[in-house]
Amino acid sequence: MKTVISTLETTTLPVMGSDERFPVRRIFCIGRNYADHAKEMGSTVDKAAPIFFCKPADAVVSDGADVPYPQATDDLHHEVEMVVALGSGGRDLKPEQSSALIWGYGVGLDLTRRDLQAQAKAKGNPWDTGKAFDHSAPVSALRAIADVVMDASTTLQLHVNGSRRQHTTLGEMVHSVPEIIAALSALFELKAGDLIFTGTPAGVAALQRGDTFHAELQGVAELSGRVV
Repeated sequence: MKTVISTLETTTLPVMGSDERFPVRRIFCIGRNYADHAKEMGSTVDKAAPIFFCKPADAVVSDGADVPYPQATDDLHHEVEMVVALGSGGRDLKPEQSSALIWGYGVGLDLTRRDLQAQAKAKGNPWDTGKAFDHSAPVSALRAIADVVMDASTTLQLHVNGSRRQHTTLGEMVHSVPEIIAALSALFELKAGDLIFTGTPAGVAALQRGDTFHAELQGVAELSGRVV
């Protein structure tokens, strides 16, 4: 098919142990999925009403590339998160059906222009300018689910300039991965290529130009990068 503009490139992520890459369709994120983070942000968790927002697929930063400090902010924050990659889709799923959709896992940063997010919250406006900006989703290489071993004691952590900023275990999540997928499927038709950021623990703080970061989902994935 001939188009009026050049064909847009598909965003992809590397796959561990393979020359193949994972194509990214959409990025879904859940907010307030760790009670300690909700508390540090002055909020509470409503188990019955999970909060979701989205980032564009081209917000992904992959292969350890530098992360440009974004425009229009003086308060860029890190939020380390486990990332779930879907290999198939569905809608109106039950939690017990949801695990079958998972292709693999990684670790990522939900970068946030905190000042713009705070302004939006204060006015009851959407969070898009604070969350869905360019280069706001650094993500590691993905590991296929067949090669993943995790449980409630698996740790998620982030170091900035060699100092630990965030640390938790997956057992601290308010909504489990199957619950997140099921809740999302009641709002959207999920499809292969979707990524889900599963929430961040306490310890979010500012990043500055020149900072280096290292995120780790224990035994599964690591992500290193630099803010420039």
